[in-house]
Amino acid sequence: MLETSARLLRLLSLLQAQRFWSGSELAERLEVTDRTLRRDIDRLRSLGYPVEATPGVAGGYQLGAGASLPPLLLEDDEALAISIGLRTATHRVSDIEDAALRALVKLERVLPPRLRRRADALRASIVQLGTSGPRVDSDALTTLARARQEHLAVSFGYVSRGKEATLRTVEPAGLVHTGYRWYLVAWDIDKSGWRTFRVDRISGAVELGARVVPRPPPEDGDLRKYVSRSVSSDVYSRQAQVLFHAPVTLVAERVSPAAGVLEPVDDESCRLLTGAHSWYVLAVHLALVGVDFSIEDPPELVEYLRSIHERLGRALGAPEPARPAATTKARRRKDR
Repeated sequence: MLETSARLLRLLSLLQAQRFWSGSELAERLEVTDRTLRRDIDRLRSLGYPVEATPGVAGGYQLGAGASLPPLLLEDDEALAISIGLRTATHRVSDIEDAALRALVKLERVLPPRLRRRADALRASIVQLGTSGPRVDSDALTTLARARQEHLAVSFGYVSRGKEATLRTVEPAGLVHTGYRWYLVAWDIDKSGWRTFRVDRISGAVELGARVVPRPPPEDGDLRKYVSRSVSSDVYSRQAQVLFHAPVTLVAERVSPAAGVLEPVDDESCRLLTGAHSWYVLAVHLALVGVDFSIEDPPELVEYLRSIHERLGRALGAPEPARPAATTKARRRKDR
């Protein structure tokens, strides 16, 4: 007969594996009396497992839904399936990447070596079709997620936009997926400031370091906003502030987080902070959104859009727009 603790784990595994068990079936599986089974059921309840009992001849036991998720016991094949599924979710499903990474870190931390080898072999054999964005190393993602979760510094090789290879030591604050790329937001220890790193530019293994005291994250913890600002405006020589005359929910469907920081103004308008390497690129992107807008800043973009408007008008045979009065008077003085 199994010892009490081992028997409880076995009982819990049976209840999680099948929705309903009769009392006699459970007692037979555990090789105990009905009285011992009832005591074990009470022990599970005291540990927070919501075990429901149905009286009568056709009665039995089943694991109900509680206020919080209790610890799960997984068979080997179940653990492998969840590991592969979580790794896939971190690449393909929006809004749950961070939760999937946290769950994956917890799972892989306790996987026995034999299961970890099988999981790695399965992952290496899977080819995803139709994924967008640069490929990233899932081991790097899980290591970075673990470092953030456990407040550890990390070191890694990094290749900058200009192809310069450096060694960085940082304190991770979080990972952000824009739908195209993965970004790490971290405190750069050498540069004493917050930085955004593209995970696909990390070279080699990510090495875990010493435990650190967590810092207040940038943008009051809104890492998506911080990354969006970093990759869409701060790095560009031309920056703009644009007011769209449409609800933020509509504009958000047409403007990627990588293209700018979008903030609601009221129910019928929203503001975009964006940037590019030229006024031409900004003008094209704004026009393609397909929503009326006003340029709040800078004046240079307003002038550029006006010049495009006049050029298009000439191409369509429209009359020349009226010149400002000050310009007309100046020309008259020049003619004299």
